[in-house]
Amino acid sequence: MTKQINPGLVQTSRRNVLRGSVLAGAAAMSGAAAFATPRRTATPNIPAPSARFIEAEQQAQVQAPTADLSGYTRVKQELVAPPFAPVHEQVATGGPKIIEIYMETTERLMVVDEDTGASVWALTYNGSVPGPLIICHVGDMVELTLRNPVDSMMEHNIDFHASTGALGGGGLTHVYPGEETVLRWKATKPGCFTYHCAPGGAMIPYHVTHGMNGSVMVLPREGLTDADGNALTYDSIAYIGEQDYYLPMDEFGDYKTYEVAGDDYADSLDAMRTLRPTHCVFNGAVGALTGENALKFNVGETVLMIHNQANRDSRPHLIGGHGNYVWETSFSTPPLKDVETWFVRGGTAMASMYTFEQPGVYAYVNHNLIEASLLGATAHFVVEGEWNNDLMEQVVAPQAFET
Repeated sequence: MTKQINPGLVQTSRRNVLRGSVLAGAAAMSGAAAFATPRRTATPNIPAPSARFIEAEQQAQVQAPTADLSGYTRVKQELVAPPFAPVHEQVATGGPKIIEIYMETTERLMVVDEDTGASVWALTYNGSVPGPLIICHVGDMVELTLRNPVDSMMEHNIDFHASTGALGGGGLTHVYPGEETVLRWKATKPGCFTYHCAPGGAMIPYHVTHGMNGSVMVLPREGLTDADGNALTYDSIAYIGEQDYYLPMDEFGDYKTYEVAGDDYADSLDAMRTLRPTHCVFNGAVGALTGENALKFNVGETVLMIHNQANRDSRPHLIGGHGNYVWETSFSTPPLKDVETWFVRGGTAMASMYTFEQPGVYAYVNHNLIEASLLGATAHFVVEGEWNNDLMEQVVAPQAFET
């Protein structure tokens, strides 16, 4: 959906990554964890508290009994790029499953705004911002193979807010360039949840604000229901990841460019400290979900809108429509009904459901309209079908009036 370019990643080396005393000093002070050599050393070069947590978790895991996987069946889930969702069941059939997924950390140069030339070395899962949507049911196991290519500049990991223990898996998934790991976790809470990279220290917000986040949807086994227990089903999913970027500028107000991922580290920390994003966009870039990239639906189609914001609060609104049902926190809680604007807490994902009743172009926006209009947080849903004058009718077209 977004226009991305990848001119070729430079081979990882300490010389390439830690070039210049400013960058090297910044990395040493606040999370050298994420700048990695091609081979993992015996002692990970990460902040001491994180190292102790990870070591303790690994030891505890070794001492614990092996998980009982009897009764589970294995299935592969083919992840797809946003704004789409993988093939899945809305109501679980059969017993619990081990859902096998594969993700690769990809560092790529991405154009954020073609009009200004703003770009970022995005840190991604499977090459997209946000990372792919993962779907399972309560009681299922998610088994992730996470691979970090040998030509990456940094180490990466993943923190699943939907999981339990070990820093959400972050303590057990640190992979250096050229490494892969496998993590299995049980989905015990129903709802939409964020996931993100969390290498430690200042590298946590650095990775998150460079696009390394996404969503997991854990459905109840019986599927979605209203407050009275009646089944709620959807025809399509629109998966929207709201991304705040803090892109460094030079003294002339032009966006800076960098040769490889990580070169912007020191400049990005300065920009992030302002707490003022230069861009607030949907699915990675300005216009990623508008114009030719707009999502297309039909009158009568029910759409489940999943919205992820891993870092800041947001207030989505569907101009011309509503949230017929809105789950801001959990699928365990009865959904709100007939909501005009809903709330996404920073560090969460949530879901809203709407059945389109009129054709036309609907703008899905962050209703901080400054961010929607000036920073890019807008998507378009193009809906086809027949107009219903019972719902809206232009009685008199605009015309001059006499004074």
